[in-house]
Amino acid sequence: MREEMLERENGVELRGDPRLQGIYEAIRVVPHFPKAGIMFQDITTLLLDHKAFKDTVDIFIDRYRDMNITVVAGVEARGFMFGPSIALAIGAKFVPLRKPKKLPGEVISEDYVLEYGTDCLQMHVEAVQPGERALIIDDLVATGGTLSAAIRLLERVGAEVVECACVIGLPEIKEERRLSGKPLYVLVEPRL
Repeated sequence: MREEMLERENGVELRGDPRLQGIYEAIRVVPHFPKAGIMFQDITTLLLDHKAFKDTVDIFIDRYRDMNITVVAGVEARGFMFGPSIALAIGAKFVPLRKPKKLPGEVISEDYVLEYGTDCLQMHVEAVQPGERALIIDDLVATGGTLSAAIRLLERVGAEVVECACVIGLPEIKEERRLSGKPLYVLVEPRL
């Protein structure tokens, strides 16, 4: 797996882009949510900050504008907050990857293991065609289980997954991420 090499300054991954500091600061950390010991990375505060939200989307657009992406696949539910804007700006279609029983019509499914159980992602049959170039977007990557399921789902229909992208990447479990060799692009690592 290839990951971006990043500089660190005061816990913020920089890459020379001053917008990343504002994005980092706009993410609220909620201790012990949804259970004791979890430091929840709350992007709702990022969405409330017009500049930080726009900067987040713009950084992704700048990165993917010239990569011939034809599909932006957003992982439920927070991938839906960034994916459609990116898709519109780069001239791609947006495909939602949803939890079971949320999509009408015929779907294909991919089960995956979480730290605390199992889950499933579904996509409409024929939403993605063989040979399409896909970007998978979500708000946060921890172990990579959800992104790996999204990769498998898209590859099963013949898409080429170009990259996975997340606003936040948890640093303490980087080595545990398993993305089937696909590149991962992360904007910031959180305060823990």
